[in-house]
Amino acid sequence: MPACCHSRRHFLSQQAFGLSGLALHWLLAQDRAGAAPPAQPGQRESFDLRPQAPARPPRATAMISMFMQGGPSHLDLFDPKPELAKRHLQDFAGDIKYDDVAGASRKLFASPWKFRNYGQCGMELSELLPCLGAIADDVCLIRSMHTGVNNHEQSINALNTGDILPGRPSLGAWVTYALGCETQNLPAYVALTDPGGLSVGGVGNWQNGYLPSLYQGTVIRPQEPRILNLDPPPEIAGAAQASLLSYIETLNRDHLAQHNGEWDLAARIESYQRAARMQVAAKEALDLSRESAAIHRLYGLDDPATQEYGARCLIARRLVERGVRFVQIFTGNQTWDHHNGIVQSLPDICRKTDKPAAALVTDLKQRGLLDTTVVHWGGEMGRLPVIENEKNIGRDHNTYGFSMWLAGGGFKGGYVHGATDEVGHRAVHDVVTHRDYHATLLQLLGLEQPQVTFFRPTGAESLVDGSSSNVVAGILKSG
Repeated sequence: MPACCHSRRHFLSQQAFGLSGLALHWLLAQDRAGAAPPAQPGQRESFDLRPQAPARPPRATAMISMFMQGGPSHLDLFDPKPELAKRHLQDFAGDIKYDDVAGASRKLFASPWKFRNYGQCGMELSELLPCLGAIADDVCLIRSMHTGVNNHEQSINALNTGDILPGRPSLGAWVTYALGCETQNLPAYVALTDPGGLSVGGVGNWQNGYLPSLYQGTVIRPQEPRILNLDPPPEIAGAAQASLLSYIETLNRDHLAQHNGEWDLAARIESYQRAARMQVAAKEALDLSRESAAIHRLYGLDDPATQEYGARCLIARRLVERGVRFVQIFTGNQTWDHHNGIVQSLPDICRKTDKPAAALVTDLKQRGLLDTTVVHWGGEMGRLPVIENEKNIGRDHNTYGFSMWLAGGGFKGGYVHGATDEVGHRAVHDVVTHRDYHATLLQLLGLEQPQVTFFRPTGAESLVDGSSSNVVAGILKSG
């Protein structure tokens, strides 16, 4: 084709697909890759897990959350209702929201278990929780929790991330983002999973969301090997491995210097380094044989009913003792979701968890760690006061009023906060929402809003919104 006949379109297509066009495209790509993303006002320039000082002197420096997935029945464990007993099997006259409409009834169902007063504080608890009763004077019991979303995953999200929608960072991710970790030899944030399977929401329960992946929880399995691939292959163990890791780090650092702002790459470098240090530190932390026979008995490791859960509670104490910032201990998928057969099933799961949970508080206290460690016990919901499935009685979901307890870290001991109505259906006095709960935790950790704020292209994101959350001052120790 004569040169005079070359059209503009022809010229551009030739350049786009020719060698000169490819070279230009490569050079432009290199420039883009090497350029840092636009800085966001207030955003950190780099991310790591080194310990960070909170804005205010903290009451708590670590947290252990025992998450009871499925919805423990507050009516049968924490919230005695004489009026419910009086009206047993009568029809409930008020408005009620069912999750399982097909199995629903309006017949009120009184708890089959007796309540009694425990401790000097006289806290009323079910006979199913005698070990919790033994530590009642150390426990702050909230009877007025409320999320208001009746499905498991949405309510788990609310309590674990601050919002019912998926994809947000979990509480542990926010805490480690704000505070880093006291140890550089173990993960900052650990999830201890149950042999019965992952909770509803799966790995999303310990996700980093839009925070750098450095803040995602590390899973410790419920059986050996608790951490996979912890031992290096024999042929590279020792000096050979150290030399290889040093070389890889040099390459990664050079690469990072050319790709400023690549948070995933920075997180990967940190993960390599921490994994190498964990080869020694994690083995020691997870070795329960180092504990005395008395500690094994305290956690119930000598009893098949409590052995597995007790081991995970003991691991949680050993991790926090060694500087891990945030630990979550999960029960299995729907373990507490008693839509039917509650009379048989509830005692079984209480038998598994009651002794180890109380032992954790006792053990932290005797080691001088309870004052600085928040201990949480609770699920994403409670249960309704009416019968579900009359042929095999259970209770349906209730997120409008339920209970959970906390200990240590600045929470009052021997204290009951809030109340549900006369049959335990809705929280009516001193209501505590999931947002209030998170705001209160941040207060105890010494954190202020800027420390739990992350800037995205769409705007600033935070764990709590100050306009829709309140610190629950009544559940905190004075001073």
